[in-house]
Amino acid sequence: MTPPLAPAGWSRWLVPPAALSVHLSIGQAYAWSVFKPPLESALGLSGTASALPFQLGIVMLGLSAAFGGTLVERKGPRWAMTVALCCFSSGFLLAALGAVTEQYWLIVFGYGFVGGIGLGIGYISPVSTLIKWFPDRPGMATGIAIMGFGGGALIASPWSAQMLDSFGAGSKGIALAFLVHGLVYAVFMALGVLLVRVPPPGYRQGGDGGARPAPGVKPAAGALISTAQVSARSAVRTPQFWCLWVVLCMNVTAGIGILEKAAPMITDFFAETDTPVSVSAAAGFVALLSAANMAGRIGWSSTSDLIGRKNMYRVYLGVGAVMYLLISLFGDSSKPLFVLCALVILSFYGGGFATIPAYLKDLFGTYQVGAIHGRLLTAWSTAGVLGPLIVNRVADSQEAVGRSGSGLYGLSFTIMIGLLVIGFVANELVRPVHPRHHVPAPREAADEHVPSEEHRAA
Repeated sequence: MTPPLAPAGWSRWLVPPAALSVHLSIGQAYAWSVFKPPLESALGLSGTASALPFQLGIVMLGLSAAFGGTLVERKGPRWAMTVALCCFSSGFLLAALGAVTEQYWLIVFGYGFVGGIGLGIGYISPVSTLIKWFPDRPGMATGIAIMGFGGGALIASPWSAQMLDSFGAGSKGIALAFLVHGLVYAVFMALGVLLVRVPPPGYRQGGDGGARPAPGVKPAAGALISTAQVSARSAVRTPQFWCLWVVLCMNVTAGIGILEKAAPMITDFFAETDTPVSVSAAAGFVALLSAANMAGRIGWSSTSDLIGRKNMYRVYLGVGAVMYLLISLFGDSSKPLFVLCALVILSFYGGGFATIPAYLKDLFGTYQVGAIHGRLLTAWSTAGVLGPLIVNRVADSQEAVGRSGSGLYGLSFTIMIGLLVIGFVANELVRPVHPRHHVPAPREAADEHVPSEEHRAA
């Protein structure tokens, strides 16, 4: 499971495709809303109940990333990608068994618990390696990989809808769709396992992007860019970590609330108008959201390399609140406005994920950035419960009192605006890390001939 060191001249641009093969696969999670209506019909579930596999998957993503982050740093990306492959594919196979036997708890356990572990380990598996390969452009590098997670539904959504059309939307058709997903993703993720490489000790990128041993690369100076290093244990004791935790949690909650219920949401919004949305059009809307999610991850994270992470999050949170306000006030009267605002929100949602590793690198250095990132993803776990719970519970309660259409979502959108404002304030409180939390830089930064702790462990 130890990934080989890249030889001299090996191009760092081969690492992002390895990361993409994993992230495009586990990004299927964002297409879960395509399975919600068939599951509700076949198994008699409520909207809240049908969201449980997705919610548990996001919870396990954050928990497995938090508890496995240090292990991933020590074992390396190939080990992490292999564990992700086994868990994610096994989760689909268990979910297929649950669907064919109509045991919903098995779908929740398989897709949510087992598959969620694969989500978490797979999500963080390439992050630390990418940052080490691209010290000059960390936002762009993590954006390329994490773009795959956002873009996974762009493939999975129409693919899943087509399979349900072909196999049927009953329990057996759902089971076959889960089975195909599990087998195909196992093969695709294996490509990343075989391709991934780690940089040699003391790596410095050459002009052509090839591996070149040299003393460590120092990032450009800046108000929130530190050349010091902070361990994962020390990082969680800083106010900066918890400010970023709140920032990520609020941004994710606001985005995931739309994403998890995207297909039924757009159908409800325009059900009582002269231009209702068909099932196929709703699936297409999910695909559009995935495209915005994906584009935001590479576009906004690359922009953060130019304008800074703090300014970028000001845009995510401030403009995001305005987009929610526009949907709440005018969304049901204009389909283009609804779609446009939702696309902007999802681009910010994706961009927030892709920018956060670089933000952490700026504040805490590269020493244990993968482990710190894993711990921060517990914010995603919290948001994975809050977002769908707010939207689904409010919608169910509004339906119970006789409301319909866009009236199902007005209160939940107001709540999202408030959460984004809280995140905006938390971002304003971020300051450079106090020197008392700094530790000596990794050995390779001081001596190019001494292998790092990660390489010795490997």
